[in-house]
Amino acid sequence: MRYRVQHITRYAYGTPVELAAHMVHLRPRPRPWQTVISDRIITEPTPARRRDGLDHFGNHVTWLFLDLPHADFKVTAESVVEVNCPAPPAADATSPWEDVVQATRAHDGWQEVEFQFPTAMTPLDPGCRDYVSQSFTQHRPVLDALLDLNSRFYNEFRFRSGVTTVSTPVSQVIARREGVCQDFSHAMISGLRGIGIPARYTSGYIRTRPPQGQAKRQGADQSHAWVGCWLGPRHGWVDLDPTNGIVVKDEHVLLGWGRDFSDVSPVRGVILGGGDHVVRVAVDLEPAEDRTPR
Repeated sequence: MRYRVQHITRYAYGTPVELAAHMVHLRPRPRPWQTVISDRIITEPTPARRRDGLDHFGNHVTWLFLDLPHADFKVTAESVVEVNCPAPPAADATSPWEDVVQATRAHDGWQEVEFQFPTAMTPLDPGCRDYVSQSFTQHRPVLDALLDLNSRFYNEFRFRSGVTTVSTPVSQVIARREGVCQDFSHAMISGLRGIGIPARYTSGYIRTRPPQGQAKRQGADQSHAWVGCWLGPRHGWVDLDPTNGIVVKDEHVLLGWGRDFSDVSPVRGVILGGGDHVVRVAVDLEPAEDRTPR
């Protein structure tokens, strides 16, 4: 499936910003199953200096530096991406989850170890660990347990914007059973790491309009988040979307991954001045051949 992606972020400042430095993760990450045909980032005003590179996790990152006063700042990211995700392995063919935990202590799992450790946004919370543990019964195949957990998040949590912020702790999310994709991903990651399964926070987009006959996915029209889970050295990583209760396939476009949201925030920076500000974000992820008016 080929998609056109447009992600617009607008900042309106109460007072002019004198100087600004921004770091943006807005360029899709090439993968064997994801081909980036084109991408560009446009800013208003034009930055005095721009630098593109890779971060610690191998994600594309762009640094923007503005040295003239500005009352507004707009970042537009546009790309064309072709996605062809492979199907996950049969759940009952994957290793017992205890073997996956053990594999991280061997040579084959040394790169995955960093996704076992807690962070400020994904602490080792007892409530998250206990919730996740219910799916991980003794010797259960790891993907079977993960699919059960993914379904439980979808059925037992309510997608509700405005009830959480970027600083809401996972302990509140797991207790209240409501929030948005970022919250569900952090809570799931916290619980998985609590039992020793490497899990990473994954940032990207989900198709704005679903295939015909299917309900609209939660998290469309904004940046989306889901969870990468390690199945062991034989099967590698699989991505699960707890917000929608699905395995990530051809409805998602990947931007990048990290330990939590702070590693792959779409736009973050430091400014001098600005005062109070308003942020507006608009995202469209549409099939490249779909030109039907809305």
